[in-house]
Amino acid sequence: MSHHTYKHIELTGSSEKSIEDAVQNALAKASETIKHMRWLEVTDTRGHIEDGRVAHWQVTVKVGFTLE
Repeated sequence: MSHHTYKHIELTGSSEKSIEDAVQNALAKASETIKHMRWLEVTDTRGHIEDGRVAHWQVTVKVGFTLE
């Protein structure tokens, strides 16, 4: 079994569509520059309200990735 060292960062993604889409947006953007992402943990979920409805979601995730 190999040993890994992980680093983690915190990201906040947003979406007008859904909570899941906000997470996917954050991960897609991070994957442009961060390699070897392995896990995530949702740490916060917020929504912006307009006219009594959710206008968009913001989801904060902690993302872990292995160091080379």
